[in-house]
Amino acid sequence: MPKELVVKTSRRSEFVDLTGELDAYLGEIKAQSGLLTAFVPHTTAGVTINENADPAVHRDIIEFTASLIPKGGDRDVAFQHDEGNSDAHIKSSFFSPSLTVIVEDGKMCLGTWQSVYFTEFDGPRTRKVWLKFLPG
Repeated sequence: MPKELVVKTSRRSEFVDLTGELDAYLGEIKAQSGLLTAFVPHTTAGVTINENADPAVHRDIIEFTASLIPKGGDRDVAFQHDEGNSDAHIKSSFFSPSLTVIVEDGKMCLGTWQSVYFTEFDGPRTRKVWLKFLPG
């Protein structure tokens, strides 16, 4: 049975650092070596690994993706999806609904400046992230 995290977002687009929760989960299950998968069961959100030192990086990513994929489409492309969140569906596809991280000695193998982030593109909302550890 996967572990379920609840993520509450406060803006339409934002990055939420999940690294602490993932570390806590690995400690809780006494993980040693294997793979940790994080899966987002939503079509307008995702997960990614990126820089944890400068919050400007997240703002730059959010602003750049908004300029590439504006909320209402642009004059060349009119979105057909009735809910008005086609941009969020497209952005979530770029970021992926899941990722896998190598775990050694109970710790995620992340680079010095890396953290795991939930990426929201249609908030604010209450979301889920499912975690599964595969020993190996």
